[in-house]
Amino acid sequence: MSDDAYIRRLSGAEMGSFCSVGTRCTVAAGQVLFRRGEIGQCMFIIDSGQIRLDFSGHMQNKTLGEREFFGELALFIGHHARMADAVAVTDCELWSVDQPGFDILLQSQPDRMVQFMRRSFSYLVASEQQLVLGLQRRNEDLIRAMESLRKTRGELTRAEDQVRTDDMTGLCNRRGLYAYLDDLTPPSGELQLGLLLIDLDRFKQINDQCGHMVGDEVLCAVAHVVNDATRNCDLACRLGGDEFALLCHVNTSGELCERANQILEGVRRLSFAEVDQPQLLASVSIGGGLCRYIDGWSVWYSDIDRALYSVKAIGGDGWHVAGLTDAEA
Repeated sequence: MSDDAYIRRLSGAEMGSFCSVGTRCTVAAGQVLFRRGEIGQCMFIIDSGQIRLDFSGHMQNKTLGEREFFGELALFIGHHARMADAVAVTDCELWSVDQPGFDILLQSQPDRMVQFMRRSFSYLVASEQQLVLGLQRRNEDLIRAMESLRKTRGELTRAEDQVRTDDMTGLCNRRGLYAYLDDLTPPSGELQLGLLLIDLDRFKQINDQCGHMVGDEVLCAVAHVVNDATRNCDLACRLGGDEFALLCHVNTSGELCERANQILEGVRRLSFAEVDQPQLLASVSIGGGLCRYIDGWSVWYSDIDRALYSVKAIGGDGWHVAGLTDAEA
């Protein structure tokens, strides 16, 4: 199998995803599916048979087979002019996937769709390079092609942002945290890494007594307080449920204590009168500590989690910063 065929061949799982939102159609041998220059509205996947893409001499023609896809730019940037004629070499069974169907998959299966888009874009970049060589005297077409590429890159960035962001609070989620940790470098100068774990007190009771909509409002309000405690290069995230984290750069453990107290007091001042719960008082338990860069996230989390639950054990609504001393760090 050629590299092109490997890139454009869907896995069984991908095929199943697209078929779940696609429309099946039959194309007879010799039938033209679309012409170069037509505005595309959907992507096609071959279930059986073969399709030839004729680029009219600008690029090498391609013959695609079972489980290979084509016309995907119509999904990524919308209303894209087709770059080739698509003609059925044999009788074919195809699946067509339009923009609304792709949007459903992007929301319900973001990881799988981002991987599909990455693979597609790598193929598009290689195709664009071939196109540049064949269109040296056609500057207008070249400019349009590069603009299409820029739009697809922007779409990938937006998709990745969606995958790494918690929909409810707008903070990073665990994926965003792990991406941040992958790029994290040792602190410079006198700066040290500090971690705060923040857990809402009696959150199940809030949900049970006030309803889940009010519970969601409480989560969003606490997320805002945690985010307000960030500085440059810090990261606030929602780990899941009613648990938040703040990974920050501080000079001393005392500064980390100030951040913890800022969050604690900020949550205590929250008012929920706008959701008809003026009597509702929120509180959090916070554990914190300085972190050695070489230990990594799992060690940091385990150590700070013990500090958090020491606060929970005495009733919550407080903070405790433990771990390394400034001299040891």
